[in-house]
Amino acid sequence: MKKSFVALALMGAFSGAAFAQSSVTMYGIVDMGLVREDNGSAAGARTALDSGIQNGSRLGFKGTENLGGGLKANFVLEMGLNADTGASGQGATFGRQAYVGLAGDFGSVNLGRQKSVTYDLGDDIDPFHIGMAGDIGRLFKTTNRNNNAVTYATTNLSGFVGTVQYAFGEVAGDTAANRTIGLSGKYHAGPVMAAIAYEKVNDALGNDLAGGKKTLVGGTYDFGVAKAHAAFETIKGGTSDQRVWMIGTTVPFGPGAFLADYTRVTNKAASNADGNQFAVGYTYDLSKRTDIYTSFSRTANDSNATYNLDKSAKAGGTDKLFNVGIRHKF
Repeated sequence: MKKSFVALALMGAFSGAAFAQSSVTMYGIVDMGLVREDNGSAAGARTALDSGIQNGSRLGFKGTENLGGGLKANFVLEMGLNADTGASGQGATFGRQAYVGLAGDFGSVNLGRQKSVTYDLGDDIDPFHIGMAGDIGRLFKTTNRNNNAVTYATTNLSGFVGTVQYAFGEVAGDTAANRTIGLSGKYHAGPVMAAIAYEKVNDALGNDLAGGKKTLVGGTYDFGVAKAHAAFETIKGGTSDQRVWMIGTTVPFGPGAFLADYTRVTNKAASNADGNQFAVGYTYDLSKRTDIYTSFSRTANDSNATYNLDKSAKAGGTDKLFNVGIRHKF
């Protein structure tokens, strides 16, 4: 359960009026499950207890301060957790997100480590919400997060929100090296959600990163008895030239939901290098904050493809992934 604290209350150095206008919230997720994957490894199938299957386990802090005139300051500090070992995730203390910014009638501007535009939209479109065995990111390319990012988002304009993101490469003498540029637009009103995102990532020399030019289009439509999901992405840059599409569904059932999707990737830069994945899953809410889940996916590869396969596996193999677990939000 989220708990709100009066910002800096323990310091006691600010006025009561300032206390009333500021707040900090602590939140988190602990997600653990059993995983079995057979991805062609020479060592055989892997069975493990893993963290962050449905959602990445995390601990976060976020806050706002009312500055007056409709202007607010905000921040987020969110660290990833590997709950199976207790170690930090993403290789950084606040590796999931770490930013500060301002919001008002103009929209919002945030500075720091943030989710990419493709990740944000992929999460909205994917019936598995970039988690479990059906994770859209297993065949689509959705950059998770960008360092050194400046992100501007408009206010909600009758259901439409536009976003621009620029991530500095910070290479002396070369502003194009390691730079990322992202643009997105999302419309959500009633049962309809439609979105488009473009992201371009440069390498250390300022050239297009292999697979670094991505255009993602997709959306959902909620029929009530079921929600339809669809997405299409082009992946270019360097020698990469791929097309990926997905269709899926979410079917509410009692306190839970059935999930399913089919994804296919076509590699136009190589012959016999396509692949596809079918995934099914189920989530069951034990309460507003706790649910249990299970999912299964199977990835099939053409003779020259290695999607989701172990590095030691031969091209053309299959990957089978099963998991079952529990997620608790607080």
